[in-house]
Amino acid sequence: MLKNSNEMTEKLKQENERLRRALSELSMLNDIARVISSTMEVDKILETVLKGAIKAADAEQGSIMLISKESDAPLKTLIRGMDTNKGKAPYRLGTGLSGWMIKNQRPLIIDNINTEPRFRGLRIEGSGIRSILSVPLLCKDTLIGVISLFNKKTGGPFTKDDLRLLSIIATQSAQVIENARLYEEEQQLRLIENELRMAYDIQMSLLPQETPEIKGMDIAGVSLPARIVGGDYYDFIKLDRDRLGVIIGDVSGKGIPAALLMSNIQATLRGQCLITPSVGECMSKANYLLHHCTDPEKFATLVYGIVDTKRGYFTYTNAGHNPPLLFDREGNWRLLDTGGIVLGMLEHFPYKEESIRLKTGDLIVMYSDGITEVMNEKEEDFGQERLIQLIFENRGLPSRKLLEKIIQRAKDFSKAVAQEDDMTAVVLKF
Repeated sequence: MLKNSNEMTEKLKQENERLRRALSELSMLNDIARVISSTMEVDKILETVLKGAIKAADAEQGSIMLISKESDAPLKTLIRGMDTNKGKAPYRLGTGLSGWMIKNQRPLIIDNINTEPRFRGLRIEGSGIRSILSVPLLCKDTLIGVISLFNKKTGGPFTKDDLRLLSIIATQSAQVIENARLYEEEQQLRLIENELRMAYDIQMSLLPQETPEIKGMDIAGVSLPARIVGGDYYDFIKLDRDRLGVIIGDVSGKGIPAALLMSNIQATLRGQCLITPSVGECMSKANYLLHHCTDPEKFATLVYGIVDTKRGYFTYTNAGHNPPLLFDREGNWRLLDTGGIVLGMLEHFPYKEESIRLKTGDLIVMYSDGITEVMNEKEEDFGQERLIQLIFENRGLPSRKLLEKIIQRAKDFSKAVAQEDDMTAVVLKF
């Protein structure tokens, strides 16, 4: 009778312990669910999940690694947790173990890593690892990461109950983690879109708002930003009643940095050309200022010319830009390539200049590489030859009509292929 009573008491103790543990687990899971459902911050969600897992399994440390889009680092550790009382260096899952998790996508429990035959000879990153419990984070059957625990505080191995509970936590958390990560990616894309919109606004604000009217000249200019805003620009600067400064350029980079560099160059040239009559000297001064005021990897190609309608000359210098094309009334043409290297490469550079006697019917077309380098489905460039032939066939058109023809022909050539560079051109007809 006494024996049966003792057995009953022991069973009740075991059942009470089981119920207590179950209630504790349920409370912990509810706490995790409450916190992670109240925020969209990935780091906060990961920290909450990991702290709960470490506490539930009575582990020394843990880590969560999420799948990275970087090919050289398929799994990236985003959060680590540890028992601060232990004072040990943080552990992390080595490449061999993480590779196993990526390949098998199922729980891994190791009692003693030093005697585990599957990972014999494996170098463990971080000393002191004895036992490991890893569970995949699966979202709609897709691996998004791994949650791992290291070393039971008791010194023993992880149990099936630890595995069961960590699996529940992983299942409960995976979708929330993925949603939060997608939300953060969306926010980053919105920031990029805002930056591109701002760059576009800067670029458009720097372009001429109206075409100057100069007696004896027919002038037109256009700049069409690409899908990724670049650094093309053109400018007209009325120096006096008879002289007009004409600039076309292409700065390195994309987005806000390119737009800011473009505004810097424009301000520099506008300031210099009003006090420096020589186009070559003006370009040399602009080069010096750009070299000292920008990062070494920043540079620009540029053509600066002055049309003197009273004397009938066009004087220009070319700093590494696509050479403008000069056509006469009969269709003969030549490249305007006198000048020097791109702006910003060397501290001092003497840019050469050339003066051309203009005749009635002469035509100058200045353009950026976004026109000649636009590609079709066969990855063929539009090229300089096609541009020359197009101008030759349509040289009798007014400047604006010719400009529209050039842009439209380049667009037709590329068809469905996305435009990666700005299209900018200026036409001067005498």
